[in-house]
Amino acid sequence: MNELHIPFFLETVSCGFPSPAQDSREDSLDFNALLFKHKANTYCLRCSGDSMKMKGIFSGDILVVDRSLRAKHGDVIVAEVGGSFTVKTLLIKGGKVILHAENPDFSDIHMAQEEELVLFGVVTAVVRSLR
Repeated sequence: MNELHIPFFLETVSCGFPSPAQDSREDSLDFNALLFKHKANTYCLRCSGDSMKMKGIFSGDILVVDRSLRAKHGDVIVAEVGGSFTVKTLLIKGGKVILHAENPDFSDIHMAQEEELVLFGVVTAVVRSLR
């Protein structure tokens, strides 16, 4: 992977009322280092559907997925359930596994003990174009 270093300003930008701009900037920001902590174990994929919109994941977004991380309660994961792939929030309650949809219009997936859940990684970042 070629490194791409982009100028990075230390000053935060208000999403409310404008604040005066300052000239404080760090040398650069390397998106490879920011998004890909475990490069050999990371991949990207484009998602579709609206089941994760309350988590800020929208149809068409690109997900950065790290398959080296051990998934834990509350992580957004990519999983295979019944031969289909899905992105959901992993919930573990009383030894039961729930794949939680972050949209009230969608049902959660309650995993039966005999059902196989194959994890394909933990979502670590979302990339979205605004234009």
